[in-house]
Amino acid sequence: MNTLRDTLSIICIFLLMASALPAQNATISGYVRDANSGETLIGANVYNQADPGQGTSTNAYGFYSLTLPAGEYTLVFSYLGYQDQHQTIQLLDNQTVNINLSEGVAMDEVVVVAEQRDRNVTSTELGKIDLPIENIKLLPAVFGEVDILKALQLLPGVMSSGEGSSGFYVRGGGADQNLILLDEAPVYNTGHLLGFFSVFNADAIKNTTLIKGDMPAQYGGRLSSVVDVQMKEGNNQQYAVDGGIGLIASRLTVQGPVIKDRSSFMVSARRTYALDLAQPFIRRSNFAGTNYYFYDLNTKLNYQFSQKDRVYLSGYFGRDVFAFNSNQSDFSLRMPYGNATATLRWNHLFNDRLFMNTSVIYNDYDFSFSGGQDLFKFKLFSGVRDWNTKLDFDYYPNYRHSIRFGINAIRHRFVPNVVQGTSGDVTFGSDFTDKFGVESAAYFQDEIKLGSAFNVQLGMRYSRFSQVGPYTSKFNGEQYGSWNSVVTYDGWEPRAALRWQLLPSASLKAAITFTNQYIHLVSNSASTLPTDVWVPSTEVVKPQQGIQYALGVFKNWKDNTLETSVEVYYRDLANQIDYRDSYVNNLSNDVEDDFVFGVGRAYGAEFFLRKSKGDLNGWIGYTISRSERSFSEIEGGRWYPTTFDRTHDVSVVANYQLNDRWSFGGVVVYGTGRAYTPIDGVYLIGQDLVTEYGPRNSSRLEPYHRLDISATYVPARSAEKRFRGSWTFSVYNVYNHRNPYFTYTDIDTNLATGEAQAKAYKVSIFPIIPSVTWNFKWK
Repeated sequence: MNTLRDTLSIICIFLLMASALPAQNATISGYVRDANSGETLIGANVYNQADPGQGTSTNAYGFYSLTLPAGEYTLVFSYLGYQDQHQTIQLLDNQTVNINLSEGVAMDEVVVVAEQRDRNVTSTELGKIDLPIENIKLLPAVFGEVDILKALQLLPGVMSSGEGSSGFYVRGGGADQNLILLDEAPVYNTGHLLGFFSVFNADAIKNTTLIKGDMPAQYGGRLSSVVDVQMKEGNNQQYAVDGGIGLIASRLTVQGPVIKDRSSFMVSARRTYALDLAQPFIRRSNFAGTNYYFYDLNTKLNYQFSQKDRVYLSGYFGRDVFAFNSNQSDFSLRMPYGNATATLRWNHLFNDRLFMNTSVIYNDYDFSFSGGQDLFKFKLFSGVRDWNTKLDFDYYPNYRHSIRFGINAIRHRFVPNVVQGTSGDVTFGSDFTDKFGVESAAYFQDEIKLGSAFNVQLGMRYSRFSQVGPYTSKFNGEQYGSWNSVVTYDGWEPRAALRWQLLPSASLKAAITFTNQYIHLVSNSASTLPTDVWVPSTEVVKPQQGIQYALGVFKNWKDNTLETSVEVYYRDLANQIDYRDSYVNNLSNDVEDDFVFGVGRAYGAEFFLRKSKGDLNGWIGYTISRSERSFSEIEGGRWYPTTFDRTHDVSVVANYQLNDRWSFGGVVVYGTGRAYTPIDGVYLIGQDLVTEYGPRNSSRLEPYHRLDISATYVPARSAEKRFRGSWTFSVYNVYNHRNPYFTYTDIDTNLATGEAQAKAYKVSIFPIIPSVTWNFKWK
């Protein structure tokens, strides 16, 4: 760990140098909150009205710090959808000013945009979008369930993993290359109902940030993107209840103050009940005991001990439960799986310029599949469990520098696909053992304002991963005890970004990002399923590595109400994983024994046009891209498209506010069909069937396209009423297009003639789906 100590020493020396500021400077700091709920506002802007270049923004906890030469200033505090607040301050010494912003009257006109109308132009980052939950709720929802991850799929560079699925791919990377966080806790499986719904209950969510380009140094462990989801803190001013009742699920959220202005709580629950309603009929059939449901529970509690200390405790528990019984054949199946997370955080303010957050994080994902018939019984289970400790600092020496640095360490435990079973008196099973790993990192980043035209963001991350025992080497049989290192990998991950302000409403940005990934998802399917298995880097499996180059032009029009951007990128990927051609999952061998390793590349261009204000608003996104892999053991190293390669991807989103009671939404999507490997021919040699496949992923399904619409009606209410309801009507796949979900091949054989014939069939599972939901709020 000497490298980590050296890195921290360099950071401390840099901070001491940056702290040597002239004595005539003074600092104003504090928190920016919602005036009605007390929720902190992330990314709110604070700047000098006379010189907007002298400014900053609030961090992930709503804290800001701005150091300026002593004097009198009029500071502007702004956040999109809220009324600006101006404060005239005599800044002669350090002072604390907390700001409460009130919502603006035009809140309903806002769609998916960043916190500041021109932030896409003025910020240094590429490919970063913040999605307030109020904006996501404007989109048409399947079965009335607002889905954060499906909203992300409507943005350029983000591809759906399949019809109806919440899984996604970003800029040519695999599903495992996305770091998905819920209050800092990684979520390993994001789907309910085999991916049709995401695990994120929108009523419990405060904000969602997507980073697909320039990944800040505090994030690591994945190659493609970060989706940072933050739960609501809870209203610390008054009690509030909101929820909804739909065709297949209901939601209820309760929040309020424990101690007004100092402590609040939030509890949110969701559950499906479609098959519950059918139980009276199921119990009288041969399938008594058959059921399916999923549920989510989000909780959060926070307490402010002093002006400098606040503690947060948040958790999530979600589960899918599927049971199938056939009393006629004495056959049964059970498939429970789900995620659990817990995050304990302590915010501490050392002084007006140095903010610290300490986090202890637990997350657990487990999957179980069991069944039996007559005397045959089996059970398969797998999972991953982490303990994570983080220490993060935000330091603001002056308005030209915004510094972040920190360390973290994670202990991973991976449970492979373990099989146990009995057949009469015979017991069988796999002898796989759990695998363990320790992942650690240190990082430093400084965002520097070089005058009014240039911003530079420079970051460095050092990461290290060790596979640890207990473990027995596959190569020499050597046994390792608990915590003993089997193999260690490490690497430096530099990140750099530049913004050149060409005009007040236009900028040019460039970025380069190096990343390492030490854990991997292995899958035979096109979308993330609960049966997929996470594995660590081992003496066999090397870490994935990636480099991304990105360039973007951003231009706003008509007082920042119309945004346009073009981003291009190129990615080099190393140590990519796939299965060898002859792989068969017989559950008796370690999956890593059938891996092949190769390289990848992805490149593309993303076009974005967005109208953010007015009765009619929305956006158009278009991506043209390629995603390819090459493995020396697959077709001699020929470059072939990945299953998630999509040459063309188009999304059109529109929202229309007719009046105070009625609003309408629509979504149109189009994409190139998924690549797959065709069967060239089948033959009978004796009584053995031989299947001959064509080049890998050389054929494509037909293009995917769909139209969704929604209408929301809000009944009139008197001013004194605290209760308000609304009705949302939506239709998924309006014109009932049969988009292919997958294909399968049926083979007919004739032993008499020695002939065989293969015929491919397309399977579509989501026709037109109408839904209605009643939503309500009380406060």
